[in-house]
Amino acid sequence: MDRELLARDVNRACRLQGRFQLRSGQISHEYFDKYLFESDPRLLRRVCEAMVPLIPADTDLLGGLELGGVPLATVLSQLTGIPTLFVRKAAKTYGTRRLAEGADIDGRTITLVEDVITTGGAVRDATEALRRERATVSTVICAINRSPDPATVLGDVGLTVHAVLTKADLDSA
Repeated sequence: MDRELLARDVNRACRLQGRFQLRSGQISHEYFDKYLFESDPRLLRRVCEAMVPLIPADTDLLGGLELGGVPLATVLSQLTGIPTLFVRKAAKTYGTRRLAEGADIDGRTITLVEDVITTGGAVRDATEALRRERATVSTVICAINRSPDPATVLGDVGLTVHAVLTKADLDSA
């Protein structure tokens, strides 16, 4: 994989300029609209192919976080044969009342899949919720880690973060 070419193509497809409020509440002058690369089948596949080597060998399930992690996890499942979970932001209040749709997670090792991580709030929430349901969660892989300190984001919950691209990669593209 040519990482510089991938960074250039992702950057071109999804970097927007303006004033944006992030999930964390922070205001940013730029925004990485991941849906612009996730909705392009060729670019989505290239990003996912770059994610495959980041998946730990002990992964039982790929947990795609609602909403942006779901297409990534689905393609990764197709590429690897590892089953996928669809992890909601909150458990349903009706029907099965499940947080994670798919296979039983009790005692299973889940690698979370996210599109963009800045502060890691959604990943942190999902990790804590899945651990309460007795899943083992120690790794998250993402397409873009745009955290100001990518080496330490989510360390407070004991997660290892592996990213295809960082903000620095996109900035240099």
